[in-house]
Amino acid sequence: MTTLDDAVHGPASVWAPRAERVDLVLGGERIPLEGSEGGWRVVPAADREKVRAQLAAGERYGFVLDGEKDALPDPRSLRQPDGVHALSAGFDPSAHEWADRAWTGRDLAGGIVYEFHVGTFTPEGTLESAAARLPYLADLGIDFVELLPVNGFNGPYNWGYDGVLWYTVHEGYGGPAAYQRFVDAAHAHGIGVIQDVVYNHLGPSGNYLPRFGPYLLEGSGTGWGDSINLDGPDSDEVRAYILENVRLWLSDYHVDGLRLDAVHAFVDRRAVPLLEEIAAVAEGIERVTGRTKVLIAESDLNDPRIISPRERGGDGIHGQWSDDYHHAVHVALTGEDEGYYADFADPTALAKVLRGGFYHDGTYSSFRARCHGRPLDPAVIQPKQLVVCSQNHDQVGNRAAGDRPSARLDYDGLAVAAVLTIASPFTPMLFMGEEYGAHTPWQFFTSHPEPELAKATAEGRLREFEKMGWDPELVPDPQDPETRTRSVLDWSEAETGDGGRLLSLYRRLIAARREHPGLWAGRLDETEVVAGGDGEGRWIAWSRPGVTVAVNLGPGPTEIDLPRTGRAIVSTHEAIRAEGGRCAFPGRGAVVLAHEESADH
Repeated sequence: MTTLDDAVHGPASVWAPRAERVDLVLGGERIPLEGSEGGWRVVPAADREKVRAQLAAGERYGFVLDGEKDALPDPRSLRQPDGVHALSAGFDPSAHEWADRAWTGRDLAGGIVYEFHVGTFTPEGTLESAAARLPYLADLGIDFVELLPVNGFNGPYNWGYDGVLWYTVHEGYGGPAAYQRFVDAAHAHGIGVIQDVVYNHLGPSGNYLPRFGPYLLEGSGTGWGDSINLDGPDSDEVRAYILENVRLWLSDYHVDGLRLDAVHAFVDRRAVPLLEEIAAVAEGIERVTGRTKVLIAESDLNDPRIISPRERGGDGIHGQWSDDYHHAVHVALTGEDEGYYADFADPTALAKVLRGGFYHDGTYSSFRARCHGRPLDPAVIQPKQLVVCSQNHDQVGNRAAGDRPSARLDYDGLAVAAVLTIASPFTPMLFMGEEYGAHTPWQFFTSHPEPELAKATAEGRLREFEKMGWDPELVPDPQDPETRTRSVLDWSEAETGDGGRLLSLYRRLIAARREHPGLWAGRLDETEVVAGGDGEGRWIAWSRPGVTVAVNLGPGPTEIDLPRTGRAIVSTHEAIRAEGGRCAFPGRGAVVLAHEESADH
């Protein structure tokens, strides 16, 4: 069953303005489709009930354009049992009997997001095996799971960003029915689901959309392929294709939010931006269902308009990833300052992002060789709207060897990274395995069956890192099955000494965040930051209503005089001494203190 409104287009309708003739292939029969308004082709009225029944039963189907030999999958296919080059299969999302009737959704405020990739989260790499880990995540204190893209791609394994059929759920993960069961299970454990969606490009294998219509802007590239046609001729239907997909996830699949991949790559000069339209769709679904829906953009623009309310001229997106915060934390702990990290070697970088959210807020970016960004207005933007992390799939996977911070940081360094993330004023996001200091890399991997595409992908990856100065010997072959195998989490690490110790710290930090909402509630400009030291004893501390966080970035010992006194509620090391308004650190470490006057709150 398609997701289109049957009253308008009927079952198995397709937008195909580039074809003179379109036939529906279904159950061994070929049915010529009739022309309709705007380039749509529809099933003749006499055949619609038969077609509807066959699709509801899961019958295979596809479209033949202009008498060609092979049928193509449905651009709105909900299921591809035999891969993205094969026929589609009918699937009715309304057939699932949902058990989450009491679920009302979650807001970002005070929440913790956990990002994971279905194919490497567990050895089985399925939604069913991921669901078996939900009790662990609930016990950890996770509020949202953010799934990397699950839509259709070619081959058994992929990061997910080579998707070509946006309405499908990869069959190797379990398909759409397994996805619905996963969402139901997450809600039963009190966990919201955020789905990562890619609306800025399409993958290289199985992309038949240009055969049907002008979905792409040829010659306008994103670095991953041609741009999506968001503002050219016939872009109304392309945008409708995207907005219908938003409705599918948020309504038919009960998803609580979307993470919108690389919105800075949108080529969209229309007066009403696509982001604003997506926000309007989400708001409409929220009103109808009574369930909170959350939109998070990935953007490197440092443009407050994206997360400003629509009534104030913004796009109305609820939150965005904060690369600046990640970069400041990464440089402060690792000392790496190459490429886009260079500006964050500034000793004031971490203090600046804690105070104002963005580091580049109109300042000169050496990586871009121009001024970049704009300040956030604390009267408009709330701290919860910036999603921060010390690692994520991009910042790990786009390193030559896919190595995590655990390859460079010991327990004390990873513990400080935990405090800088969880105890920040912003919305923390963990990358799978981070909570126990996973040492498994997360490397870029593909499984393209086409030899030429496989060769081009591997060679392109090498060229990319050679330009950045990385040793090509460190770059694994993305097509080697072992690259994916190495990237699968080793859950036994959570039971080791340091792994269990770090996991306990994450649990305590998340609990403290719940017990002391002053860490995150309130305005952006309520964060008071002090910093000092150099060389062996750099330190930073910040206070918010009722709480203070003090961090020795180390690695040597230091003592910090704090503006407020308090009692330690979470500490990374038992040797840290916090008495009155003074903290003594034997080395790298951090402590969270509750102000004495708010000890009972």
